[in-house]
Order: sequence, then C-alpha cells, then structure tokens
Amino acid sequence: MELQSLKNRFDLIGDDPQFNYALTVAERVASTDVSVLVSGESGVGKESIPKIIHFSSPRKHKKYIAVNCGAIPEGTMESELFGHIKGSFTGANDNRKGYFEEADGGTIFLDEVGELSAESQKRLLRVLESGEFYKVGSSTVQKTDVRVIAATNVDLQEAIRQRRFREDLYYRLNQVPIYLPPLRERKSDILMLFRKFASDCADRYNLAPVSLDKDAQSILISYRWPGNIRQLKNIVDQITILEPSRQINPATIKKYLPFYGEDLHPVDLAQDDFFGGDKKMIIKMILTLKQEVDELKNKMSAQTPMPNIQVAAQPVDQTPDDAVFTETVEPEPVAESIDNHSLQAMEEKMIREVLNKYPRNRKAAAKELKISERTLYRKIKEYGIQNERKKKQ
Repeated sequence: MELQSLKNRFDLIGDDPQFNYALTVAERVASTDVSVLVSGESGVGKESIPKIIHFSSPRKHKKYIAVNCGAIPEGTMESELFGHIKGSFTGANDNRKGYFEEADGGTIFLDEVGELSAESQKRLLRVLESGEFYKVGSSTVQKTDVRVIAATNVDLQEAIRQRRFREDLYYRLNQVPIYLPPLRERKSDILMLFRKFASDCADRYNLAPVSLDKDAQSILISYRWPGNIRQLKNIVDQITILEPSRQINPATIKKYLPFYGEDLHPVDLAQDDFFGGDKKMIIKMILTLKQEVDELKNKMSAQTPMPNIQVAAQPVDQTPDDAVFTETVEPEPVAESIDNHSLQAMEEKMIREVLNKYPRNRKAAAKELKISERTLYRKIKEYGIQNERKKKQ
C-alpha cells in the first residue's frame, strides 16, 4: 500500500522521515507473524502501530485486543491474560476466558509491557515460544495462536540491568523494533497536526476553526512538547473551545503551554520546579531506589536478618530462566546521606504537583511520574491526598 493511502486509512498526519519509516516497517511486517516492540515517549501515538499491523494482516478478520498492562492490578494480571477456572480464588464464581484465549487467531497489543510482574513475564514467554498456557487454577495445557505486539515508554534494557525485566522475553518481543519519535523531533509536522486537530474540534462542536499567526507558529514549533501529540491535541481543543478570537497570537498560545519561557529545553526549567532537567532525574533515581529497598525490606521483615539478602521477584521454580530475577541487595546507601523524612517530603510534593496538573486523570499522572497506576493509588492513600481533596470539594 502506498504510504499516503496508509495514512489516510488510519487517519495519520505527518511527513517526518522517522515517522514515515516507522509506518513503512509496520506495513512490511503485517503479513508475517513476527513479534513487534514499539517504543517511544508517552503520547507519541504508539497505539496506531499495532492497529496498522493487525488490520493490514491476514489476521484482520479475527479479534484485536489492546491491554494496558499498567492499569491492571498485579493480583489479577494472570487471570486477565490467561483466564481462570471456577473456584481458583476468592471471587472466581465462574470459568473465565483470558485475553489470549479470546484473541485466538488474532492479535494482542500489550501496552506498557514493562509493568508485567515476574510471573506474568514467565507465562508470556511460554505463550510466545510454544503457544501454550494454563488458566489460573487449572493444570490443563491450552493452545492459542496469537500475534503479540508490545509497547513501552521505558528503557527495557535498563530494566533488564535492574533485574526487573527478563532478557529472554525482551529479545522474544523485540524481533522487529519500531521507534516513534517525540513531537519535538517532528517539527515539520507540528503545524499540520495543529490544523488537523483544530478542524476536527471545530467540526465536532460546530465552531469556526482557529488559526495561528506567524509568531504563534514559531512558538509552537520551538516548544519542547513533553506530552507529545496527546498534549498538542488537548491544547488545540482548549483553545478552540475557550478562546473568543479565531486568530491566535503569541500571548494567547503561551497561556496554554506549561512551563513556557526558558524551558524550550527540559534543563532550563525553573530551579524550584520538580520536573526540570537533572534535578528531576536525580530525585527520581533516589525515590525509586528507596521505594524498591523499602518494598524488599517489607517482604523480608518476617525472616531472620542477614548481611546480604537473596531475593526473588516471585517465588518461582529455580530454573536457569528464573535466575535472572535473583539479586543481592546491599544495605541502603541513600539513607546515610539523605534524611528519610526529606525523601518522603520530596516524593509527596512531586505527587501532589502532578495530581494538581491532572486532577481528573490518574492515568496521565502516573505516566508523568513514570510509575504504575496501582503504585500511584498506593501513594495517594499513604499520604492522605485523597481525603484532603475530598474535604476541599
């Protein structure tokens, strides 16, 4: 299929070379059954790639199921993916098909695949290699013929180094990699996307479309777009609905661009902003390390203290494949130099600021914080943020 015809079919906008290459690869692999790993920042439109592959493939008449791995609680993940039998756990009142059984002959898109637990990764690897799986609570092997496409906005190779993701699973998923560039690297596409979103929004609400003067166009192109295409669409919708004038000037466009000013590059954000540059990275690394060590301490609290603790992410059979999850945890180095209360205060402030930015969208807040939704909900409860917000309402 000609590239422009493909874009028209799936309502895609852009002529950036990296973007075009990603679409070309998706079209070429559609006729095969190879696994594809789509990578790119949050908001770049990774969900478009598996749709192109599925609906351009011989599997297009079978089911296409998209699964957000970060939104499913860890305790129910295996039941969601592989199903369960009646009585296998509390609340399992009937037999239930999982996504891999439902999608037999079709395609499954696993978004945020890096959020899978160790046990779910092990089960997924078996399905990819043999097409076999067990329902939760069952000892009967079932077969399925499913094409798997995965996506991630995190560095899975770094997750492998941190023993949070299986290396064998990574290479099995990454038979063909497809990278979608961030919007700041697609400068030639920004104005095209703006016009498209402005036209769509105007048609949807029976309004005249907005347009940008030249200076406003320059601002739009130079902005860093941390939320990528999703952020651009939201801003266009806001401007179209809220602004009385249909001609948008620089003063107007700046009102809708978070941190606009000296922040055309992430490192130039104001010093007191927790989401800026190197400061953000350092704090995130400290908080992540502290959280992981705290969780390990809680798991091992009932056991006899030892100088070094051998910890497995899940109590799995000790086969060579499972050894990748075993690591030695040394005493926490951060605690010696940084006060525990200060870390909690920084973490709480960071969470509060992101929740204020996304007051009704926990999924977006979790993505900005680079944690799963279930972790965000746990932190909200831990700091009493939910109760405080309810009192104010």
